Order: sequence, then C-alpha cells, then structure tokens
Amino acid sequence: MVHPCSAGARTGVEGVVRTLGSVTELYVRASLGRGDGTAEQVRQILSAAAALLREHAAVPVQERVFAPPPMRQLIAGARQAALGDIDDGVEPAWLAAPDDGAAAGVQIHAVAGCGRPRVLAVDGVPCGRLVSSGDGCWLFGSNIRAPGEGPPAAQAAGMFWRAEALLRQAGGSLHHVARTWLWLGGILDWYGELNRVRNELFKSRGLLAADGTGQLPASTGIGVRPFGSARCAMDLVAVLAGERPKFLLRGGRQGAASAYGSAFSRAAVVPTPAGRAIYVSGTAAIDAAGRTTHVGDIGGQIEATLDNMHAALADAGGRPEQIVQSIAYCKTPQVQAAFEAKWADRLPRCLVVQADVCRPELLFEVEATAMER
Repeated sequence: MVHPCSAGARTGVEGVVRTLGSVTELYVRASLGRGDGTAEQVRQILSAAAALLREHAAVPVQERVFAPPPMRQLIAGARQAALGDIDDGVEPAWLAAPDDGAAAGVQIHAVAGCGRPRVLAVDGVPCGRLVSSGDGCWLFGSNIRAPGEGPPAAQAAGMFWRAEALLRQAGGSLHHVARTWLWLGGILDWYGELNRVRNELFKSRGLLAADGTGQLPASTGIGVRPFGSARCAMDLVAVLAGERPKFLLRGGRQGAASAYGSAFSRAAVVPTPAGRAIYVSGTAAIDAAGRTTHVGDIGGQIEATLDNMHAALADAGGRPEQIVQSIAYCKTPQVQAAFEAKWADRLPRCLVVQADVCRPELLFEVEATAMER
C-alpha cells in the first residue's frame, strides 16, 4: 500500500512509502526554503530526510537538488554528514535555481528490501545504480553529462553517449529506458537542436519510426541548468528485466509530441520494485494539435496544464491522490505566486522550481510520478 510517513515535528520534509511484500519504495521531498535559511536549518532538514531513509532501511536510487549555486557547498556538506554510510558516491543531479530568493529543494527516491544497489560508473564517474528484486531489474541513472565542454548540441550528443555506455554496462540499451529527465541550460536557445540530436539517435536505434510512432520514454525536458559549465544533464530509469513498461504516446487531451518533433511519450506505466509507477511527462498548456493555449494568461495556462496532466494520469490508470512526487516549473516569480496561491493543492507533494519552458510563450509546466495503491 501507499501511505505518508512523517519526519516528526521537523518542517519541510515529507515522505511517501509504497510497500509490496518485503520491498519498500520511499519518496522524500525536502524544502530548503527560499535561500534565506541558516546553515543549521539546512543541516536539520537534510538530517530529517536521512532519518526517514534510516527509519525504513532505505538507500537512495535517485536524488536531485534544486538550489542557487552559492548554496551548493553548504548543501553538499550537510548532505554528506546526514547520509553517512548511506552515501554510495553517486552524486545527485545538482540543478541551479535562481539567486533571487527562489525556493530550494531536494527529491529522493529510495528502496529497501532489494539489497544494496550496485554502483556503475562511466569514465570513472559513478552515475548509475542497479537494483534487482524478484524477476525485475532496474537501472537508475543520475546526473549523466557529456565528458567535456562544447556547443550545446555536441554536449547533448555526449550526454546520450554516456547514457548508452551506462546502459551497456548493465546489459541494456535505449530500448530499456522508461523515463528520462533532461536538464537543459538556456533551453530556449537550443531546444530545437536537442530535439534533432535525440530524434536522430532514437531513429538510428529503432525507437522512433518515420511516421512519429515508436517506443518512446516518458520525459521532461526543462530549462533548468546543471551546476558548473555543462549545458545539459540527464537522469533516467530503465527496466532491464521483468514486466515491460507501457507507453502512452498520446495522453488525455494531448496528441503525440513526436508530431511536432519531440520524441517522448505523454506517460509511461512502469513496473518498479514495489509495484507500478505512472510517470507523467513534462506537461504544459499545449492542445491536441500541438498549439500553445492561453498565451499571455498565467491563470489560463496553469489551469490548462493541470487539466492536461490529470487527464494523462487518468488515461494511464492513475488518480491525483496516488501522486508521490511532482514538480511545478514556473517561468517567473509571478507565475509561481499565482500557482501557490490558487492551484498548489491540485499537485500533491510538489517542489516548485523557477525555470524556462521549451517555448518562449509557455509560462508553466508540471510533471508527476504516481504509485498505484
């Protein structure tokens, strides 16, 4: 069953547990405030998150940190001290929030009852965890980046090269990937190039057909830049053995994203160690024909986006109360304020992140992960 778990009286931390037999999956969300918290507050919050992991004997399989870059050293030190021997050397995805008081937060997906994940590295950089349970086997990739600098398209190609190298180590390929997150600095300058690189790769690997159909993972491609000089980074979930995922190329009120050049499915139903997850891809105010709706209307775009997300979730067999992890991406502080004032209760267990969306006129995007009861 799925049920909330508590970090006691410590604010800013919440978890959701899914159990199946002796296996547990734990989703943790920790809010680090808006850049005005003290070092001691950050340490307390991350200690509370680590305490939830220990309470359930769980170890992380994916982790991401959204924060202004000046907070990295503070958060990294507090994280290392809090995790202790839970830390296996795989870095979280370090993702830059604006330095203007935007909220910082952490998401962790952890498992228990599967033994210690096997850590995989590419070019000496630990970036994957291999998890086995029963007949199933999963690869969770984190913070996968190109090996060097260069133009954004070249970095994207290098990022996918590393992802394939990681998959090969695990005995898999891109055909096993169920979900990706693409963190793209300066997205509005080169999103078309990202789509070109991804489309060419997926076509060459037999994932994307000439007519736009195919076996396409659920995905988020969003204007959140990784820390450092990299223009892009990737997280992924791959199912290497056991029940195969189900992909919804179209979902709810939206047609196939591949019809306008983006190679991803609207949602995916994916077996996990403790049941099944529904991954709803990054979703915005785009209609069935691929057109942006409610241009210039903050409330209209938020409402349409949430309606689109809920419709895709329903098509995949899920309900809002089953959401265990979500992110609202807001283009400006004004969009964030509007969402938090009126619509936040429609997106459970949400981190709010300031980010550019893939079209200049888009103001808001959401993604969600749900677990069946």
